[in-house]
Amino acid sequence: MTQIDDQTRLEIEAAAFRTLRAHLMEKRTDVQNIDLMNLAGFCRNCLSRWYQEAANERGIALTKEEAREIYYGMPYDDWKTQFQTEAAPEKQTAFKTAFAQNVGERK
Repeated sequence: MTQIDDQTRLEIEAAAFRTLRAHLMEKRTDVQNIDLMNLAGFCRNCLSRWYQEAANERGIALTKEEAREIYYGMPYDDWKTQFQTEAAPEKQTAFKTAFAQNVGERK
C-alpha cells in the first residue's frame, strides 16, 4: 500500500468531501434527503451536522442553521423550496426508522 503523509491524506480526504458535496448539491439535486437517509443512513443534513460538529470540536461556534447554509450554499429553507418534494407516507415511516438507527435522539 502506498504510504501517504498526514497532510496529504488530510488534503485528499478534504477533496473527496468537496467532490461528494458538489455531486449531491450540483449534479444530483433530484435525489431527496429522505431517500439518502432511507438507503444510506445519512443525508445532506447529516453532512452539514458533521461539518458543524467538526467546527465546534475546533472551538469554532457554528449553529445548525449556519452549518447548513455553509453546506447547502444557501439558506436551508431556500434549498427546500427549490429542490425538496413531498415524501410519500411510506418513505416518512422508513425515515423514522433510518433516523433512529443512524442518528438517534437529537436535540
